[in-house]
This record gives sequence, structure tokens and C-alpha cells, in this order.
Amino acid sequence: MSRQIDTSDIPPVSLEQLLVPMRAAIANGQGLALLNGMSEAAIRDIETVVWKHFAGAPRTRLAVALRFRALLDVFRARRLKQLFLMNGFKLIARAVHEAANQRLNAEFGFNAHKFVLALATGPTVQRHPAQRPFEQVKPAIAVIAGRAA
Repeated sequence: MSRQIDTSDIPPVSLEQLLVPMRAAIANGQGLALLNGMSEAAIRDIETVVWKHFAGAPRTRLAVALRFRALLDVFRARRLKQLFLMNGFKLIARAVHEAANQRLNAEFGFNAHKFVLALATGPTVQRHPAQRPFEQVKPAIAVIAGRAA
């Protein structure tokens, strides 16, 4: 039995590559981009940063730009917004990690259900404030800020 390859799939990228547009969004004051979304003009500004950063790798820059757009789009789902509100900014690092590795179809985007399941079962989910001490949150913040954990 032969395995068919769907040519509409966007190739995966590394976490560091997908953090480039997320860091640019945070630097532009769009830290809540996953929760509130972004205007087309703001997305194009971020894509300009991506284009400059990956100038020598056209396939990578296109994959990063498409994955970032799909990440913003998948967070329109009510369940993901709820999860973001429950967990706060520490969910951003997990979301970017998932967006870098999950299957992405150019036509349909990320599967919102799979995205919710991946983030809900991840180690950063906070069910009650007393269950997780603050010290365990620092590595996720360090990843977003570009510092070593």
C-alpha cells in the first residue's frame, strides 16, 4: 500500500524559527495577538520582519509566515481563547511549539480540536492557582523572551 503525500501541507519549522514573528509581535506591543487577533496591516509588518530575518531561505520564511498566520487563525476558536485566559502568557510558548510541529494544511489551517487537546494536556495547563508554584512558569517566559531557561 503506497502512502500518498498531500502537497497542500506546509512543512514544519523549528521552534526558534516560529518564535521570530511571535517576538516581533510582542516587541510591537501585540503580546495579546493570540487572544485579540491582529489587523492585516499588523500581520504584514510582522511578515516584513520574517522576510528580512529569513532572507536567504525562501522556503523557511514562507513556512514561518504561513504557520504564524494559521496560529493566529486557530486561536479564534472559543476553546483556545478560554484556555489562554485560564493559563495566561505561559500558554504562548506551548502554542508556538505546537504550531511549529503540528500538521498544517494550506487550505484548512490547523485542526482546532487537536490544538486544544495538545495544549490542554501539556505541562503548562493550570487548573487552579494553588496547584502550580510561580517558579515553574519561568522557563516558558524565558523561551518567549529569548533567554536560556
